[in-house]
Amino acid sequence: MKISVIIPVYNEEKTILDIIKAVKAVKLNKEIIIVDDGSKDNTRKILSGIKDREIKVILQPRNFGKGFAIRTGIKKVTGDIIIIQDADLEYDPQDYYSLVKPIEEGKAKVVYGTRFPRDKKRPSLFNPYFLANRILTTASNILYWARISDEPTCYKIFKADVLKNINLKCERFEFCPEVTAKVKKQGYKIYEVPISYHPRSVKEGKKIKFKDAIEAFWVLLKYRFVD
Repeated sequence: MKISVIIPVYNEEKTILDIIKAVKAVKLNKEIIIVDDGSKDNTRKILSGIKDREIKVILQPRNFGKGFAIRTGIKKVTGDIIIIQDADLEYDPQDYYSLVKPIEEGKAKVVYGTRFPRDKKRPSLFNPYFLANRILTTASNILYWARISDEPTCYKIFKADVLKNINLKCERFEFCPEVTAKVKKQGYKIYEVPISYHPRSVKEGKKIKFKDAIEAFWVLLKYRFVD
C-alpha cells in the first residue's frame, strides 16, 4: 500500500529539515505532503528550495490553522493510507511500520499511536498537558465509547477512503477531537499501537495551550449531538 504523510507546518525552521529527513528514512512506498500554514520565519524559504519528487509542498497564502492545513493536505492525497505527522520532533516516523501494520493486515481502518498505553507508567496529573490529555481521552471514552488511552495523539492513521469521506470542518487544533468524534459516530473502531514520544517545551516551540484543550472538549461534546 502507498502511504501519504501529511505534515502541517507553522514556524518550524529549526526542525523542518530534520523531520523531512526522518520521514524520508522510512522505507515504505510513500508520498510526503507538506502544508505550510503561512509561516513567518524561514520555513517557507526552506520549503521553497525543496526539489524532491516524493515531496509535495503547498504554501498557504496566510495562517489559517493546523486543522485547515490538514484538510488542504487531504485533498492532495493519492495514497491508500494517510498518516498525520507534526513538523516538530516529538514523534518518531520509525513508528510508521507498526502503525500501518493493522491496516495492511485488514485488522483496522483507523489507528492511533498511543503515548500512554495502560500498561506503562504515566506522567503525574500535575503535568498540565497530561491532565488535559486525561480529560479529553476520558470524554472520548464516555461520549463515544472509544476505548482509547490517548485521544490527542498526533499519530492518527486512516485508510484514505475513511478520512476522505469525513466532512471535516476544523481550522485550528480541533482536528483531533473532531475526527475522533466522527470516526466513532460512523462506527469505526480505533485500534491503538504504542509509540515513542519526546515532548518539547514551550521554550522549544510547543504551540498548543491549555485553552486549546478547553476548545477540544467543547468540540467532543458538540459533535456528540450534531454533525
